[in-house]
Amino acid sequence: MKIGIDASRAFIKKRTGIEEYSYQVIRHLKNELADCEVILYVRAGEINERVKKFQLPEKWKIKEIKMPRFWTQIGLSREMIFHPVDALFIPAHTVPIIHPSGWLMRAVNFFKKEKIKKFKTVVTIHGLEYEFLPKAYSLWERFYMRTVIKKSCHWADKIISVSKNTKKDLVKLYNVPARKIKVIYEGFSFVDEKPRRKKKNPRNVLKKYQMDKDKYLLFLGRIEERKNLLRIIQSFEILKKEHQLPHKLLLAGGLGYGYNNIVKYIEASEYKKDIYLAGFIEDEDKREILKNADVFLFPTLYEGFGLPIIEAQSLGVPIVASNNSSIPEIIGNDMKTLLVDPKEPKEIADTIYKILSDKKIRARLVNPGLKNVKRFSWENCAKEIAEVLVK
Repeated sequence: MKIGIDASRAFIKKRTGIEEYSYQVIRHLKNELADCEVILYVRAGEINERVKKFQLPEKWKIKEIKMPRFWTQIGLSREMIFHPVDALFIPAHTVPIIHPSGWLMRAVNFFKKEKIKKFKTVVTIHGLEYEFLPKAYSLWERFYMRTVIKKSCHWADKIISVSKNTKKDLVKLYNVPARKIKVIYEGFSFVDEKPRRKKKNPRNVLKKYQMDKDKYLLFLGRIEERKNLLRIIQSFEILKKEHQLPHKLLLAGGLGYGYNNIVKYIEASEYKKDIYLAGFIEDEDKREILKNADVFLFPTLYEGFGLPIIEAQSLGVPIVASNNSSIPEIIGNDMKTLLVDPKEPKEIADTIYKILSDKKIRARLVNPGLKNVKRFSWENCAKEIAEVLVK
C-alpha cells in the first residue's frame, strides 16, 4: 500500500499547535507504517537539517513539491495525478482539490496499467474557532478557513477530529455525517525528555526569560485576541490591587492576530513592569518554564483541543482554564470544579488566588492531573490514525 502524507508543516523550526501535531504524528507513524510505502510531501527548499535527521523507515521517502504559491491545491494536486497514492493523509485541514477519492483520480486510475488498490483521503480537523470568534480573525482568514474546511470535510472519506467537541461542531455547523468522523485525541511530549540530550541548567532557562528571581503566573500560547489575553491581564491587575500579589505574569508565545491591542494595553497598565512578553519559547526550554510556574493560565475563548493543558498537568502545575468548548472534556472530570467563565476577569482572579492561598486545593489538583494525562499519547494517536489509513 502506498500512502502519501502532507508534511509541509512538520519540519519548520518554530512549531506551534498544528505544526507540532503534524510532526509528532508523522514521527510516531514511522513505527505503525514501517511496512508501507510512505511519501512525505514537503515544500521546495524544506529539506533542512531537521528533515535530514528524521530517520526514515526503509520504505519511506521525502519528496519536494516545487510550487511557490497554492502549494496544496496546485502542487499537491498535480502530484496526485502523475504519482497517485492509495491513501492521502492531511494532518492540517486542507485537502487538495485532486485527491485519491475524487472522481478525477478514479478516472485517471481507470486508464493506468498500475491500478490503485484503495481510494482514501483522510484529513484532521483541529477546530472551528473562527466560527465562534469571528472578530478574532481577519475577514480573509474567516473566508479561507470556512471554505477550505467545508470542502475538505466534503471531499475526505474519513475525518479525524481532535476532540468530541470539535466533532459536535462539525456535525452541527457543517452537517458532516457523524459516522464519517473519528475522534482521536492528541498526545504530548517534551524535547528534553530524550535521554540523549543534555539538559540545560533550569536556573539558566529561567534567567533567559527573566524569571529566575520571581514567582510567576504563566500563559503559554499564541499572543492573540482569541486567547483572551486582555482579560488574563485584567485578572492579574485585580490580583495586584486586591491581594498585592508578588508574582510576575509571563506571557509566552508567538504573535498572532490582534496582538497590537494587547501590547498597547500592557504599556498602559499600572503593572506593566510585572508583565513580561517572552516571545516564542524554544522546545528545549518549555518544560522548565511550565514546571516552575505557580499557576498555568489558559482561560481562552475557544479551543479545538488545548494541548498546553495536558503539558501543564503532566508536570503537576495547577491550571485555571475555561469552562467552554473542548476544555472540560480534555482537562478531566476531577478538575472541572475550578474551570472559569473566561469573560469574567474577577472570577479568573479569584480562582487563581484560591489556588495560591490554599495549599490543600493546590495539592488536590496535582494527582488528578497526572492521572488525566495518561489518556493522551502520540503513540496511541498514531496507532489509531494508522488504522484509519490502512483499514
